[in-house]
Amino acid sequence: MDHQSIIDIDANLHRIVRNIELLSYINPINIAQERKNFFKHKFHYEPEFKYRKVKFKPYKLHRLFFSQRLERIDDKLIKSLYKDVIYTYSGLVQCIETISEKSDTFYYNSLRFFGTPTEKMVENARFILHHPVPDHELHLDEKVLTTDDAIAFFQEFRTQYDFDFTIKTSSAMSAAAMVSNNEKTLILKRNHKFSHHELNVLAHHEIGVHLVTTFNALAQPLKVFSNGFPNNVETQEGLAVMAEYLSGNLTVTRLRELAYRVIAVDSLIRGNSFAGTFDIIHNQYKLSREKAFRITLRVHRGGGFTKDALYLSGLKKVYRRYQKGASLDLMMMGKCSLKYEKTIAHLMDQGLAVSSPYKSSSFHKNLNSNPTVDFILQNLN
Repeated sequence: MDHQSIIDIDANLHRIVRNIELLSYINPINIAQERKNFFKHKFHYEPEFKYRKVKFKPYKLHRLFFSQRLERIDDKLIKSLYKDVIYTYSGLVQCIETISEKSDTFYYNSLRFFGTPTEKMVENARFILHHPVPDHELHLDEKVLTTDDAIAFFQEFRTQYDFDFTIKTSSAMSAAAMVSNNEKTLILKRNHKFSHHELNVLAHHEIGVHLVTTFNALAQPLKVFSNGFPNNVETQEGLAVMAEYLSGNLTVTRLRELAYRVIAVDSLIRGNSFAGTFDIIHNQYKLSREKAFRITLRVHRGGGFTKDALYLSGLKKVYRRYQKGASLDLMMMGKCSLKYEKTIAHLMDQGLAVSSPYKSSSFHKNLNSNPTVDFILQNLN
């Protein structure tokens, strides 16, 4: 089979999307000020977040996406993949171009791109929240380490791997850490206080999965492994939380955090404002105001961001596969998705994909010793 058409279209799509990263646009640049305003007004205030300006011409990109000559691909399975990829990437651009618009456009684009929690997902979240935080976990949250301490920790953790990445800081972040796929960089929240446990969690989540898949993707002949398969967010975040579990760092506290995120997204789709979602998380579920603000921000940024519901559903799917003894190797080859597992295996058969050069140290063996965590994971619907 002649693969040139596939390689050409893959390269064309890479040129269009290679510098576009949703997370770099979705994080507000004035979080600290709006957080101050929200607390000053006793939680009765709708934050007015500001965002980075979009540095590309969205309409031009849409035109380029749909000018790809997919009819040149003879292989039905691969043609179907690239058709899905084009619709997905176009949806991503639509998300970015509508961030912070006064209408609900971004929210509806986010729904289309990331989906919405099912009733089962919300039930799973409530089931988790029935489990109180065990006493032995309370000390794990002692925030005693600075960003400089965190940088030193991650520099040491990095020595486990044969790839190199940059570590930098940013104040325009809602999370404590994130990976920039394009820049091959681990970004830490500036002036954030970390606990020892949090650093271990972030190391296995961000480096053990997100950066391992970033560097594995770079070894692939096709750029779709770097730019992402459709539905890859759920699978990648599921793998990342699974890495926390297998490394012995997944706690009831962390599972509760993932559950709060589902509850917050559910609140968003029920039409609640920022203050309304915060009220549910803080007053109804008794989460501290700082943590409740952070979770509410993650979900309401941009105009309504539903991605956070996928961590729990992704974990459930990846955990189920692990319990059955199924290999997760294909999913670690890049920004892959369980939905396209057969297609990825087919790409390997065609010589269009290769085995991963890097293995995650997080997946070597199961170090979890927390029976409550096992009980929760085994009983998710």
